[in-house]
Amino acid sequence: MSLVKKGIDNPVSVIVGLLLVTLFGALSLIRLPIQMTPNVEQAQIIISNNWPSASPEEIEAEITEPQEDALRGISGLQKMESSSGRNFGQVVLSFDQSIDLQDALVETMNQLNRVPSYPADAQEPVLFVGRDEFSGIIAWFNVQTINGNTRQISSYGEFIEDIIESRLERIDGISSVNTYGTLEKELRISFNPDKLAAYKLGINQLANELRSLKDTSGGFTEIGRRQYTLRFQGKIPVENLGSTAIGMHEGHPILLSDVASIDYQYEDELGVIYQLGERGVAISVIPEANENILELMQDIQQEVTALNQGVLKQNDLLMTQVYNETTYIDSAIDLLRNNIAMGVLLAIGILWWFLRRLRATLIVAITIPVAMASTFVVLDAMGKTLNIISLAGIAFAVGMVLDSAIVVLENIVRLRSQGLCAKEAATKGVTQVSGALLASTATTIAIFIPILFIEDISGQLFGDLALAISVAVVSSFLVAMLVLPSSSVWLLKNEGSADPHLHQWQAISKVIMAITAKRRYRIAWVLGLATASVAIVWLIFPKVDYLPQGNRNDIFAFISPPPSISVEIADKEIAQVINEKLRPYYNGEKQPKVESYFVGVFSAFGFAGMSAEDPKEVKALLAILREELKDDFPDSFTFASQQPLFNRINTAGALSIDIQGIDIAELQVAARLAMAAIQDALPSAQVQAVPELEFSESELRLIPKLTQLQSFGISRQDVAGITAALGDGQFLGEYFDGQRRARIMLRAEDWQSPEQLLATPIYANDDSVIPLGELVDFKRTASPRSIRRVDRMRTLSLNISPPEDLSLEETLSILKTEVEPIIYQKLSDNSIVNYRGSAEALEKTIKEMSASFFLALVILFLLMAAMFRSFLDSALVVLTIPLATVGGISLLQISNLVVMQALDLLTMIGFVILLGLVVNNAILLVLQTRESERKGLSRTQAVETAITLRLRPILMSTLTSLFGMLPLWLLPGSGAEIYRGTAAVIVGGMTVSTLFMLVFLPSLLRFGEDNLKK
Repeated sequence: MSLVKKGIDNPVSVIVGLLLVTLFGALSLIRLPIQMTPNVEQAQIIISNNWPSASPEEIEAEITEPQEDALRGISGLQKMESSSGRNFGQVVLSFDQSIDLQDALVETMNQLNRVPSYPADAQEPVLFVGRDEFSGIIAWFNVQTINGNTRQISSYGEFIEDIIESRLERIDGISSVNTYGTLEKELRISFNPDKLAAYKLGINQLANELRSLKDTSGGFTEIGRRQYTLRFQGKIPVENLGSTAIGMHEGHPILLSDVASIDYQYEDELGVIYQLGERGVAISVIPEANENILELMQDIQQEVTALNQGVLKQNDLLMTQVYNETTYIDSAIDLLRNNIAMGVLLAIGILWWFLRRLRATLIVAITIPVAMASTFVVLDAMGKTLNIISLAGIAFAVGMVLDSAIVVLENIVRLRSQGLCAKEAATKGVTQVSGALLASTATTIAIFIPILFIEDISGQLFGDLALAISVAVVSSFLVAMLVLPSSSVWLLKNEGSADPHLHQWQAISKVIMAITAKRRYRIAWVLGLATASVAIVWLIFPKVDYLPQGNRNDIFAFISPPPSISVEIADKEIAQVINEKLRPYYNGEKQPKVESYFVGVFSAFGFAGMSAEDPKEVKALLAILREELKDDFPDSFTFASQQPLFNRINTAGALSIDIQGIDIAELQVAARLAMAAIQDALPSAQVQAVPELEFSESELRLIPKLTQLQSFGISRQDVAGITAALGDGQFLGEYFDGQRRARIMLRAEDWQSPEQLLATPIYANDDSVIPLGELVDFKRTASPRSIRRVDRMRTLSLNISPPEDLSLEETLSILKTEVEPIIYQKLSDNSIVNYRGSAEALEKTIKEMSASFFLALVILFLLMAAMFRSFLDSALVVLTIPLATVGGISLLQISNLVVMQALDLLTMIGFVILLGLVVNNAILLVLQTRESERKGLSRTQAVETAITLRLRPILMSTLTSLFGMLPLWLLPGSGAEIYRGTAAVIVGGMTVSTLFMLVFLPSLLRFGEDNLKK
C-alpha cells in the first residue's frame, strides 16, 4: 500500500498521471484507424486462371485439375476447392489458421511450377493471399457517358485504366482498383474461308505464316573490334500487314489483304452493366490493411470530384459513387457513441442516487474517461483498429469499470461516517477491499485469456472486444487503487455524513438472514435455486447461430438466366426489364423509395443490387425485389438477400450443402430433389444451386471422322485449330506497338447457321477443297456452365440463406433430418454429403467457445482458490454462476418476442463477460464473511455483517452495470443487432444473479453454523 500513501501525500503526481493518460488517449484516438470490422486474416490462397474461349471442361482438364494434382501435398492444407467456368478457373486453398501464409505462398508457387504446361493462349495464374479481388471492397463507382456522348461506354477501357485507375491507385492507402464492364482491343485478322480455299491455302497454314511474323534474336557476334547483335526483323507494322505475302498462287504472291481484313476491334461483348438504368462501367476500390476508412473515403471522394470537374467533364463522362461502406460505419459509430454517452449518464445517475454526494459521484465517474483513454492507448500500441467490435467492447466496459471505484469509495465514505479522518479512512478503505478487488479484476481478465489466444476467425473477430474490456477493467482497478484514495482525501473533506440508505440495507439484511435462518430453509433455497436454474436453462436454451447478419442497407440478387441465352437477348429481356421495374421506385412513384440500383447481365449469369433511401425500409425493399424477380422471370433462377455485415468472411451468410460424387448427372438428380425438399421444409429460405442443376450451356459439337481425316492427310490438331478460327478466333500471339499489347486473333467472317459452318471450305493436303462437314460429324448437345470440385471430387453445392425467424442451428437440424435422407436415396455408395460455410464454421465455433468457456471457468476457480486460500470458498462463488446463466438466457428469449435474436457467436461472448461480472459480488460477500470470522465474529454474525456492509456496493455496481448497458439492449439502429444479444445476456444475467445470489450464497455460507455454535 506504499503507492496508495504516496498518492495521498502527493496529489499533484496523481493529477499529472491522469492528465498524461488522457493526453495519450486522445492522441491514440486520433491515430487509430477506423474500420467497419476487425482485420480478419483468412488462411487461404486463391489461384485465378484465365483462358479465353475455353469451355468449363477444358478449363478443368487443362488447368484446374493439373493444379490440384500439383498442390495436393502442400503442408497445412485443410481443404481445396476449385471452380471451372467459361474462360475462367479458380482454385482456393484453405489452410490451418496457425500456418504462416507467406511460407504457404512460397510453397504454393513452387508446387505450381510442377504443372507440366498450360495452353498457349492461357494467361499466367494470378495468386491472391487471404482474399480474392472482390473481398474488402469499400466503394463502388460507376462511369457513364453524359451530354449526348454516343460513344459506347465499354470502349473506354484504356482511358479508365490510364486516367481513373492510376489517379485512384496513387492515393495513399489504396491497395487496388479494379474495373468491370470494359472491352479490350484485339488485332483481329478476319479471313474469308472461301477466298482462302480458292487460293489453295489452309487455315492452319495461314496461322503458321502469321505466327512467323515476329522479331528473332540471333545472339551476338564479333566483327573486328566491335560486337554486334544479330537480329531478324520479322515483325511488320499493322498498317503494312495487308501487303504481306502469305503464299503463291499461279505464280503470283497472295497478299494477306486478298483473303482477310486487318484492324483493331473490341473483343466480343460478354455482358452489360447498368447504373440507374443507364449503361456504365463499374470500378471497385480495395484499401490496404489497417487504413482509416473514413479518412481514406474522403480522399477518394475528393479525387473523384477532381476527376469529374476535370478530365472526365472534358470527355463527357461522369463518375458516381454507388456504394460507400462508411455510411454504415458512420451510423453504427454514431449509435455506439450515443449508447456510450447515455450509458455513462445513467450509471452516474445511479451513483448519485446511492451516494447523494456530488463530489463523490464525480470521483467515481472519472474512472470512465480514464479507462477509455487507456484502452485507446493499448489498441493503438498493438496495431488494432477502431471498429464496431472494439467499440462494442468499450461500450460494455462502461458498465464494468465502475465496480472497483464504487467498492473503494463506498468503503472510504463508510469509514468516514464512522469518524475516521480523511487520510486514515482512505488508506484503510483501500486496504480492506484490495484483496477482493484484485481477485475480481484478475478473474475478469482471466476469463478473456482463452479468447485472446484463439487463432481461428472467432478469435480474430472478438479479440478486440476482449482486449478492450480487459484493458478498461485493469485501468479502472488502478484508478480505484491509486486515484480514488487521493481524490477522497482532498475532495471529500466534509463528506462524513451517514449513509442515507443505511436503514434499508439493514432491513434487507434482516430479511435475508430470516429466510435463511433454519437449515431446512437453506437446503430448500440451495436445491430449489440450483435445480430451477438447471431446469430452466435446459428447457429454454436457445438455438445457436454463427455470426449476426446485421442490417446493412445493401441488397444483392444473383440471377441465373435461361440456358444458352445470348448477351443481346439477356440485355433486352432481363436487364432492361429489371431497369423498368426499378425505375418507379427510384423516381418515387412507388414506395419504398430506392436510393441507388444497378443491374448486370452476362450470358451465364446476372446480378442486381440496390439500397433504400430510408435504411429502415431495406427489408421491405428486399421482399419487393424477390417478388418482382419471381413474377417476371419464371424461366430464370433468382437468389436475393440482404448483404451480411461480415460478408468479407467466407463463412458468413449462407450455409451450403455439398453433394459430392463422380457422376454429375447423378448429383443433379439428387440436388433437384433436395431443392424441392428444402422449399417444402423451409418455404421462406433462399436456395441457389452452384453449378446449375442441368447442362445449360448449348453446344455445337464437332466430332472428327477419323477415316476421312487420314485420307485427306489432316490431323486432329489441325481440325482443332480450324474450329478455333471459325469460332472466337485462333490465338496467334501478342502485338506490341511500343505502348500497349494486343492479342492477335485469326478469325473467320461470321457465319449464321450450323449448315453454313459445315459448308465452310477447307483446303486439304492432297490439293483438294472439301467442306468441313466431310471431316466432322455435327451434334447439338449441352454442357455444364461451370464445374465445381471440393477436395478433388466433383461437387454440386446448394447455398441456402436461412429464414430470418430461424437460427442456423434450427435450419441445420431441419436439413439433416428432412433433406439429407432424400439426397442419399439418389446417390451411389461412393458419393457423400457435407455441410460447408456457416454450418461448418458453427460446429467448429461451438467446440472452440465451449472449450474457452470451460477453460475460463477452470482458471476462474483456481485463481479464486489461490486468493481465498480455500477451494471450498472458490467453489461457493462458482456455484452462483448458473443463476446468471438462467437470467441471461431468459432475457434473450424475451428479446426474441420482439425481434429475432439468436445465440450467435457475439452473444456467446456475453456469457464469458457475465462470468467475470457475477463472481465479483460473490467475492465481496465471501471475503467479507471470512474477514469478519477472523475478527472473532460467529458465522451468523459474519454473514449478516457481510450482507450489511457489502449490500450497497453490490447494488451500486450491479445497477450501474445494468443501466450502463441498457442502451445497448434497447436502442435500435445500425449495428445494434451485433451487440443487442450480448447486452441482453449481461443485463438479464446480472439482474437474476444479484437478486438470487443474495439468498443463495448466504444459504451456502451459513451451512455448518449450527455445528460451530455447539
